[in-house]
Amino acid sequence: MTLPKSLAEWLAHCERLHPRTIDLTLERVQVMLRRLALRIDAPVVTVGGTNGKGSSCAMLEAIALQAGYRVALHTSPHLVHFEERCRIDGAAAQAEALLPHFEAVERARGDLPLTFFEFTLLAIVRHFVAEAPDLVILEVGLGGRFDAVNAFDADCALITSIALDHMAYLGTTREAIGFEKAGIMRPGRPAIVSDPLPPQSMIDHARAIGADLWISGRDFRFEGDRQQWNWFGRGRSYTGLAHPVLRGANQLLNAAGVLAAFEALRDRLPVTAQAIRVGLARVDLPARFQIVPGQPTLVLDVAHNPHAVAALAHNLDQMGFFPRTHAIFGAMQDKDVAQMLCRMAPLIDSWHFTDLPTPRATDAQALRTLHAELVDAGACKGPAGATVECHASPALALRSTLAAADPADRIIVFGSFFTVGGVIEELQAARSARRPV
Repeated sequence: MTLPKSLAEWLAHCERLHPRTIDLTLERVQVMLRRLALRIDAPVVTVGGTNGKGSSCAMLEAIALQAGYRVALHTSPHLVHFEERCRIDGAAAQAEALLPHFEAVERARGDLPLTFFEFTLLAIVRHFVAEAPDLVILEVGLGGRFDAVNAFDADCALITSIALDHMAYLGTTREAIGFEKAGIMRPGRPAIVSDPLPPQSMIDHARAIGADLWISGRDFRFEGDRQQWNWFGRGRSYTGLAHPVLRGANQLLNAAGVLAAFEALRDRLPVTAQAIRVGLARVDLPARFQIVPGQPTLVLDVAHNPHAVAALAHNLDQMGFFPRTHAIFGAMQDKDVAQMLCRMAPLIDSWHFTDLPTPRATDAQALRTLHAELVDAGACKGPAGATVECHASPALALRSTLAAADPADRIIVFGSFFTVGGVIEELQAARSARRPV
């Protein structure tokens, strides 16, 4: 075959290689690691969980950068550009720098049908190895036990909150999902669990394999008020810390797990209190209760399961008064959309459902129908006279919502990464063209 010449061509090629988007197994990636002779020499932190993974990865990166380390970070999915998934020293990789690594994976692949996630992960990690980082942070894609990221041995596993999501693949209970997430733990190595109520299955698995389990509330804890917070671990503590710059009620839970990971790795990656303070003050992560400056108030949040939406609703309740709140929402077919709609309904005066550019998504008309059924059944109880509109894309939904909203109103964009990413892309295009959205 003629090899692709651009990143866009490589990504299109990767989309065609496997008949399924998700095919959970480690076997194909393990074969590829041998063929590529791919090995990470730097300490590896693998970050799994249901919600809070992105925030935890961003805090790990920010603190390590402030400590003077060269940091490589893999996250997924991306919001707008694929290169967001591959960061070196706090900056997204250049597309041209990734091309040789895509080619190397393709030449080693033979006829092995890698999924998009597997192929791109291998290319990104190969790029990381070439950059010789001091720390590699790998965010798990789905689950843990059979996720492609788990083919790489973690020096430290960090597991965030556990909630019901991806149940078709991971199980229908927190215990079943917790067991899948616990698969990233390794014998004799630290496993940090920042969920304050971890499933028993995770604790049992850690004991069974002999992992060095750190549990929130037992091996590390935190306390604080609106002004500052304190963290206490096994061998050290940090007091008078400023809150992470990332907004949201759950960010202290995430930050506490991150500090536990650094304490567990202190022999290999020591960090100072100053690096922690500055890192938490400078961490940047789009679309996690992100408030965009301007009028009307615009809030972006990739809350895409009931647990994350409940946290979003709580955070919105803590904001000031707004005459009306408008919501732009789109989601995947495998999500518990009913629970998400009903949890947000009391806050929303105007719904704007959107189609998304993927066959996995629920279309806007189906969302509208479901919302109407829930309202008729009394399950969704929102403000009297709440309106509903459908749109062909997040960009069109944003334009319509802005046209209908008063400057004092609030617009919430949430759900799939495609939803929030589409709105961000529209905002960026408007800014580049110096035009109103």
